[in-house]
Amino acid sequence: MSDLYPLIFNPIFKDKIWGGNKINTILNKEFKELPNCGESWEISAYAEDISIVSQGHLAGRKLDNLIQEFKGRLVGESVYNKFGNKFPLLVKFIDANADLSIQVHPNDEVALKRHNSFGKTEMWYIVQADDGAELSSGFNGPLTKEQYLENFNNGLLMDILNIEKVKANDVFFLPAGRVHHIGKGCLLTEIQQTSDLTYRIYDFDRTDDRGNKRELHTEESLEAIDFTYHEQVKSLYEDKINEIVNLVSCEYFTTNKLHFNQPVDIDHSNLDSFVIYVCMEGGLKLEYAHGAVEITKGETLLLPASINNITITPQGEFKMLESYIAQGEY
Repeated sequence: MSDLYPLIFNPIFKDKIWGGNKINTILNKEFKELPNCGESWEISAYAEDISIVSQGHLAGRKLDNLIQEFKGRLVGESVYNKFGNKFPLLVKFIDANADLSIQVHPNDEVALKRHNSFGKTEMWYIVQADDGAELSSGFNGPLTKEQYLENFNNGLLMDILNIEKVKANDVFFLPAGRVHHIGKGCLLTEIQQTSDLTYRIYDFDRTDDRGNKRELHTEESLEAIDFTYHEQVKSLYEDKINEIVNLVSCEYFTTNKLHFNQPVDIDHSNLDSFVIYVCMEGGLKLEYAHGAVEITKGETLLLPASINNITITPQGEFKMLESYIAQGEY
């Protein structure tokens, strides 16, 4: 038996004031103890939220301990050389039953200076969206810091945000520094740097069950915001069946979409990175030299860097995200 194999982890559920029940009703995950499940952290080694293996002979082991033991064999030699025992990505599902706060994440420079942490560049893949669901990403026109502050101080922040209608399969890339929020009715997958740094700009004046408003980070956010205007913020791609389609490529991660109704052989020997697979629709069997594992909609799998050659066979048809740290040609 190989000591490393494709790993599935127990989800880490997060109760959120804006959460709902789609993580159960659409993604088939049980979070019985939570009144409003807003997030399911699928793969994490952030702070105290460390993913625990759910299957195989490594069941019960924590991701950070596995990295310490297996090093480059698990994450890739080049990834280990760069990040050491820190796992560089965090993958989660988000269910917005109400609007999330308008917020911004700091870049690496600001995060290191203030928090000794990674920044937070991220991407969203819309799993499901209610009719009329929206989100914001960036501003709706060129803007100076002074113009931003004028709108902010006059309660007109929403007037300068770029609002996007969303539907299933939409993709948005959000580099650190971009003001954004997830609107009511969105269920999405978020792939991001390992960080939980969020500067809350505006929270729609909501209160918790004790009547308290959540903390805002007005001054911190000003240093973090990138005021650059981007006319196109939705990632445009063609959903091709039985092809690997790139969605996002940046210095922090590469994410592709796999939409297949026939088996596909994949060779990762030139990658030198772990690979994360997140199943969006349908189900599949992933076979490798020493065995096989199956995942279905809502499940996430970590493929160790030491496993290079795999065959993925659809159970009917599947849509899946594939993410890794790119070092060279894929």
